[in-house]
Amino acid sequence: MTSASGAVERVLAGLAGLEWLEETYCDLHAHPELSHEEHRTAAVVVQRLQSLGYDVREGVGGTGVVGLLRNGEGPTVLLRADMDALPVREETGLAYASTVVSEEQGPVMHACGHDVHVACLLGAAALMSGGRHAWSGRLVVLFQPAEETADGARGMVEDGLADIVGDVDVVMGQHVLPMPAGVVGTLAGPVLSAADSMTITLHGRGAHGSMPQASVDPVVLAAAIVLRLQTVVAREVAPADTAVLTVGSIQAGTKSNVIPDSAQLKLNVRTYAEDVRAAVLEAIERIVRAECVASRCPREPELELYDRYPLTDNDGATTARVSSAFARHFGDRAAELPQQSASEDFSDIPNALGAPYTYWGIGGTDPDVYAAAEEAGRIAQDVPVNHSAAFAPPLQPTLTTGTEALVVAALAWLGTS
Repeated sequence: MTSASGAVERVLAGLAGLEWLEETYCDLHAHPELSHEEHRTAAVVVQRLQSLGYDVREGVGGTGVVGLLRNGEGPTVLLRADMDALPVREETGLAYASTVVSEEQGPVMHACGHDVHVACLLGAAALMSGGRHAWSGRLVVLFQPAEETADGARGMVEDGLADIVGDVDVVMGQHVLPMPAGVVGTLAGPVLSAADSMTITLHGRGAHGSMPQASVDPVVLAAAIVLRLQTVVAREVAPADTAVLTVGSIQAGTKSNVIPDSAQLKLNVRTYAEDVRAAVLEAIERIVRAECVASRCPREPELELYDRYPLTDNDGATTARVSSAFARHFGDRAAELPQQSASEDFSDIPNALGAPYTYWGIGGTDPDVYAAAEEAGRIAQDVPVNHSAAFAPPLQPTLTTGTEALVVAALAWLGTS
């Protein structure tokens, strides 16, 4: 039997005992750690999970942590949270704001809300441990490093994750987003875009600015490529499909009267379908190589792909099951999540495990602030978004909502009537 509302009520009755939840979140927020450096965060997770009776594996994929809780016969549910922070100087004014500074990358902040994710999953782990009388099966809680560098999930997979967790029936995760706190949003199908970053190095021939005829000018070449790339989405992607191509950086030269030897472009692509993704990347390479030939470049261009995020494509049946459970529990606070142009490496985990998955959003903006911005038509201007130095989810109802969402979703498979 799948979860009845009674199972949810019995497990969530333990919420009153999570007096440590807000304190843990504030501690995590005040002590952010960059990708692959999440040692303190992992230690906090390990200590809490061990105290709750989980079989804990640490150091998976570097700093990743996996907790397993066996509770009789039944399905296996995996819940995932990411742990890393960003090289951002915090400007929230919070009493628990980060003052951490990395020697290599400067100020560090949990500007994307991964501290919310960790705290909520720890809260859900505690509730599920204390509410074992209401469910049956196996719960896996996974704390992943290095989401911001797009290789944390893959690192855990390559470090033997499948052997650690065994067969998994469903994988689920969530992200705090600039929506009103207390709201939970789900969406079947593509919900987060695939993302690909690329560095393009163009090789010209340098010369004095007064003798351009002796050069192959990589600055002019770079400008031509940037303009031509604007036609990829406009003229090569069908109107019914979605793609975003952004050239975020052009670097060339050192002096006004020196034509340099090379130029470098950095660009980013977002897509929601693998065939569109492949077509856009092919078009970029075709245009770059053709423009280099047209400019008589002395060397072939170099194109390097990196920070490649997979498409997050929510399974329809899995999402419907979770959405129904959310509607029963949250009522009108359960909504449809708009498709997001952000990207995640979450789906690398279920894809490697061969399990269906769904990934939802929880609100992380003060409802009054959001309502005022919405009324003024200034949501984009007045609501701090993820990766902003002012991103500061209110403690409540954000933490309670995120914790409840994970429990409700897990019990849609594990709950007993």
